[in-house]
Amino acid sequence: MQIGEFLNKEFGISDGVVAMAKKAQELSVAQFEHIDVRKEFNQYKVIKAMQDFAVSDSMFSGTSGYGYDDRGRDTLDKVYAKVFGAEAALVRSQIVSGTQALAICMFGVLRPGMNMVCATGKPYDTLEEVIGIRGNGSGSLKDFGVEYKQSDLLATGKIDFTTLLTLIDSNTGLVLIQRSRGYDWRSALSIADLKEACEKIKSIRSDVAILVDNCYGEFVDFYEPTEVGADLVAGSLIKNPGGGLALTGGYVAGKAHLVELAANRLTSPGLGGHVGPSITHNRSFFQGLFLAPHVVSESLKGAVFCGHLMKLLGFEISPEVYDFRGDIIQAVKFGREELLVSFCQGIQKGSPVDSFVLPQPWDMPGYENPVIMAAGGFVQGASIELSADAPIKPPYIAYMQGGLVYEHVKLGLMMSVQNMFEKGLVTL
Repeated sequence: MQIGEFLNKEFGISDGVVAMAKKAQELSVAQFEHIDVRKEFNQYKVIKAMQDFAVSDSMFSGTSGYGYDDRGRDTLDKVYAKVFGAEAALVRSQIVSGTQALAICMFGVLRPGMNMVCATGKPYDTLEEVIGIRGNGSGSLKDFGVEYKQSDLLATGKIDFTTLLTLIDSNTGLVLIQRSRGYDWRSALSIADLKEACEKIKSIRSDVAILVDNCYGEFVDFYEPTEVGADLVAGSLIKNPGGGLALTGGYVAGKAHLVELAANRLTSPGLGGHVGPSITHNRSFFQGLFLAPHVVSESLKGAVFCGHLMKLLGFEISPEVYDFRGDIIQAVKFGREELLVSFCQGIQKGSPVDSFVLPQPWDMPGYENPVIMAAGGFVQGASIELSADAPIKPPYIAYMQGGLVYEHVKLGLMMSVQNMFEKGLVTL
């Protein structure tokens, strides 16, 4: 039985959709080769870091209680620091999200009377209440006397250095740079963009801390932000660096004294990173990191394929099909709510888990607008697994990311196109 025949029989995907997917894949081949080069480099990088710190089977056993003298956990911190070109790292299951990882950095570094400057416009939705620019402000940075300043991006999606550098003053304690697009119609920042930003910021204040929100950006390029001038990076283990195996967790990496401040915020001064039981997570954290370069490459290939397929259907996309990708996200502008919802529901239909569920927009905690989220993966909220989500607001943009294996991404997208086609929303 041929693949097209199987897709038609078992998934109800029409010959027209299969033919369009074949064309999109043919257009993607050259970009796949470039992705494989970066994957190979990062794979060697991870293996060397594990060898340098003599990772052994004995480190995979967990600890309980306080987690004192957890060899696996402490070695994992060193491996992450090496991979990220940093002085130190903090990798913990007690960090439950990228938002929390960023928050402990902000609260760790900033003090009352200081200000924080965001260099990339309005930050991701879930950080708004952390900062205090939305919500009742209770427990936010604003509540603790930290002022917030924002430099919006240029129309090109690049950092507006003319404005940014005027906002940095003697009271600026931290500059935040969001590498990924979040829910914005702009390209993710490249490592070259981040290097330029760090150099310009340091030319104004060499002692100011630069924090990069690295979510969705790990292993996309040859280097990480901390290798080109960032003082801190933070992210989630249920995104890129967890490789699809981490069940929870987050990380912080960077200058040792700044990582210590974040650790003190996570636990308490005096305890810092010396505590935090690994329970049963060490093996999946190590193995997830080992798999991460390969898994990220699969996600990137899926994003490239998505771009070509949606372009063939006539939709606007970001990034464009031949643009350099600074994260694993492919944004698609649908212009109509019913198209957006149908796309996300099709992704769900192609999932290995909860394929029978029909996602609907809902008031998701931490977000200003109702959000629809298709996520039929093995770990709740793991956006390194194939997912598609969107705030329900014009111009109705879907953000697709992740995919542990390319074939799953391809299937999910074919199901989406089939779903839209059957509803009369697109023509092939």
